[in-house]
Amino acid sequence: MKYPLLAFTALCATLASPAAAETIALVGGTVVDLAGKAPIRDAVVVIEDERIQAIGPRASTSVPSGARVIPMKGRWLIPGLMNMHVHLALNLPGASRIYNETPDSMVLRSLDNAQKSLHSGVTTIRLTGSDAGVDFTLKRAIDSGMFDGPRIHTAGSSIVATGGHGKTEVNGPAEFSRAVREQVRAGATWIKLGISGGISDTHGDIGASPFTDAELTTAIEVAHRNGVKVTGHTGSPIASEVAIDAGIDAFEHGYFLTPPVLKKMKQKGVWFIPTIVVSQSGAREFYRKIGSPPWYLDRVDSVGKAHIQSLRDAIAAGVSIALGTDQYPFEPNEGTTATVREAEIYVDAGMTPAQALRAATIEPARMLGVDNEVGVLKPGYYADIVALDADPTADIAALRTIGFVMKGGKVIRDDRQR
Repeated sequence: MKYPLLAFTALCATLASPAAAETIALVGGTVVDLAGKAPIRDAVVVIEDERIQAIGPRASTSVPSGARVIPMKGRWLIPGLMNMHVHLALNLPGASRIYNETPDSMVLRSLDNAQKSLHSGVTTIRLTGSDAGVDFTLKRAIDSGMFDGPRIHTAGSSIVATGGHGKTEVNGPAEFSRAVREQVRAGATWIKLGISGGISDTHGDIGASPFTDAELTTAIEVAHRNGVKVTGHTGSPIASEVAIDAGIDAFEHGYFLTPPVLKKMKQKGVWFIPTIVVSQSGAREFYRKIGSPPWYLDRVDSVGKAHIQSLRDAIAAGVSIALGTDQYPFEPNEGTTATVREAEIYVDAGMTPAQALRAATIEPARMLGVDNEVGVLKPGYYADIVALDADPTADIAALRTIGFVMKGGKVIRDDRQR
């Protein structure tokens, strides 16, 4: 089964060639400042060879001769959105579940979903559990330039104790050590550990803590010795406390995070990726579409109230939060996309619009360690840019008006040019 994916990767490397550099000037828009400073109005953003070369007011920032000018009057420019919990080959229980799917089919589905994600305004994603090495193949294909798609950071296959919430099942410190090394060798830039049960499990308690302390500590130590960060799927306060003490870098979901755990997360600098949309009412549209069985919907309902309270408490405690959805970034959710709805719920739970915007841009970049390349609009950074019809720092719902998407200086979408 590996050979078609290897051939696909080789083809990408062979056929892809760098595009000729084009100078582009985005003229007349308002550039939002994520540091809380005044926006740059009637701005000029000069882009060349994937990166921003200059940015400032039109009165003092010249448009280079021969540049392709794209009018931005009436638009607000922000960095490309970032979604830190994505499964591009999502395959949940339900009537539409795909059984015995081959890697070839999986990578094609993933590519289609990656391109839809980019079109929706999400220019960077972090994959938090994939199968058959499909994520690594897809990343190489996009990085080669053959296909458009978001920038990908990936955790490879999630690692769990036998019977746990994830794909790579192992037991004992030695097996966990080997499993971590295998994912790092394959190209994982994160390691994901399923340290508690999950909503989609057909068995067990979501708040269960199946790892032994030695297994958890060993997995985190080995990852860190290889220069790779670790995140934990968690619905368990007990497992979360042990993981914090062991040096984990982030938590996904956090359905039942308690104030004492959140306080420790704040003290230790542990990131929180809430994925709040999956347990709230807006996800029902998606669950109906895929034909989710009653037992699955019951498990969703069982965590919804606790999950939103965990988010409120995390915001109040000042925990570092990076946006992630666990739905496709583009998935419809209460009249918008899952990514935008996630940010809106952050405001409902206590963030300011500016804080929610940061949680979707510069904060994920900081968490990934790429905040010197993406997450803000400034010279030297990749030209990953989204344009809106209103100011998102005044009302986060402005994200619903995305009509222009650029990644690395390439225009992916411009609704005005239709």
